[in-house]
Amino acid sequence: MNDQAAPRATYWQIWTDEQGVSHQSRCVVDDFQQQSMGGAAPQWNASQGKGESTVVFAVLPAGWVGEWHENPKPQWIVPLSGRWFVESMDGRRVEMGAGEVSFGGDQHCVADAQGHRGHRSGTVGSEPAVLMLVQLQQAGARGKPANALDDGDG
Repeated sequence: MNDQAAPRATYWQIWTDEQGVSHQSRCVVDDFQQQSMGGAAPQWNASQGKGESTVVFAVLPAGWVGEWHENPKPQWIVPLSGRWFVESMDGRRVEMGAGEVSFGGDQHCVADAQGHRGHRSGTVGSEPAVLMLVQLQQAGARGKPANALDDGDG
C-alpha cells in the first residue's frame, strides 16, 4: 500500500458567511495517513475532529420538510437509506442519497427579509430517509471552509 497515492473524499458542507447567510460548498478531505487500527493491516485514515460527540439516528418520513432552521450543533450527516435535500439561504439545493456525506455548520445565521435562517431540508421521493448524525460538542464558526472546492455561491 505504500506506493499508492493518498485518497481524497468529498462531502457537502453548509456554512455561514460573515453576513450571516448560509451557503453550501463541495469540500475535500485529503489529509489521509496510513495507519493500523487495532493491529490490522494499515489503511487510509483521516481524522476530522476530536473530543466528545453524540450519535443520533433519525428517520425522516416520506414527504417530511423541516422548514428554515440551523443545525443545532456542528454535525456530520450520513444518509443510510432514502434521499434528502438541503436548501441554503443562497438558493442552492443539494440532494443526497445513501453514503453521501454532509457537514452541518450553519450556526449563527441572520434571518433574511423573508425570515429564512439557516436551511430547509426534507425527504426526496416516496421513501423515508434514514440519517446518522454525529453531533460535535464544539461551537460553530462563521466563514467559508478552507477545504472548499467551489465558491459556495449557489
